[in-house]
Amino acid sequence: MGAGHDTVAAELVRRARERGDDARVVDVLALLPYGLGAALRHFYRGSVRHFPWAYAALYRLFLRPGPGRRPGGTPLARLAGGRLVELAGRTGADVVVPVFHLGAQLTGHLRARGLLSVPSVVLVVDFEVHRQWLHPGNDRLLCLTREAAREARAGTGTVAEVCGPVVAPEFFADAPGADGWRSLFDRLGTGRPAVVLSAGAWGVGSHLDGTVRLLAGNGFLPVVLCGDNERLRRDLSAVPGVLALGWVTDMPGLLHAARALVDNAAGQTAVQALAAGLPVVGHRPIPGHGAQGVRRMAALGVSEVAEDDAALLGVLRRLTAPGPARRERIAAGRALFTDDALTRILAAADAERAHAARPRPDPEPTPGP
Repeated sequence: MGAGHDTVAAELVRRARERGDDARVVDVLALLPYGLGAALRHFYRGSVRHFPWAYAALYRLFLRPGPGRRPGGTPLARLAGGRLVELAGRTGADVVVPVFHLGAQLTGHLRARGLLSVPSVVLVVDFEVHRQWLHPGNDRLLCLTREAAREARAGTGTVAEVCGPVVAPEFFADAPGADGWRSLFDRLGTGRPAVVLSAGAWGVGSHLDGTVRLLAGNGFLPVVLCGDNERLRRDLSAVPGVLALGWVTDMPGLLHAARALVDNAAGQTAVQALAAGLPVVGHRPIPGHGAQGVRRMAALGVSEVAEDDAALLGVLRRLTAPGPARRERIAAGRALFTDDALTRILAAADAERAHAARPRPDPEPTPGP
């Protein structure tokens, strides 16, 4: 769903191959039979773009954390079980790592029933750990924060640890392409601070037109990431003082050249911005996990939430200007990156295999008559 999960998976593969190991990415939706995966993706995309109230209702029904019995994703996920078991056996996999909650439901189901012979280590990529991430059959969960790990342990009764977000190394150092972006911003903005607005891979957002007009009219250069939504890019390009971009291949350079990110989903673009030393401001989040994640980030102190237009302008003026407020926000964001997720994954897989191979004590002899 979107590009965030794919980006995390691709970075894990890169790290594994850099170590000399082998790894591959498998789309769990492609493992579903009867075209269900494609239908699910189209339904979710259409709901978020055109009927956000519908997705909000689905989130409350299926995903929202908290007590109470609600439908789960296991019945759908188990339809992909045979294909995943066959793939794991054919490739000689040592560990399966779900980075999407439907994958976590699938591996948890298979491990609980003894159908998947290798450990499953779930990498929870959301700040808000909703219930679909939490299947007690999985061997271990790796989370972005201590709070998320604590919730995962409480929800599953299994081991949950902190590894921080998974971001490519290019985001941590000043990227080679940053100078080109800065030159472009200077030409277009004539000194106005460049503020990136993220609409995700699908170009989804609420009242983006009004937000960019607000920023452009109050001394900022709005740089909008429209993803593959060409209609959105065309519409926003017609607004004076706005730079509307399609699919961007140099995200490290772009983020290093900007002064802040306005985020609506608490997804991968937000953590990439934190790694690049860019203050993040949540504003008009998409419903469900987006709204919950944006507020969770702010509660952790790694970002801020602007509830209305006046608040957005105020926080951007404060965080785009040099000074202690900007430095403190950047330091808090970078403190999230605590450990290497792949190292934790491999250690967890080794521990689970060692535990499974440990000889069991002989049963007590049956007393004679």
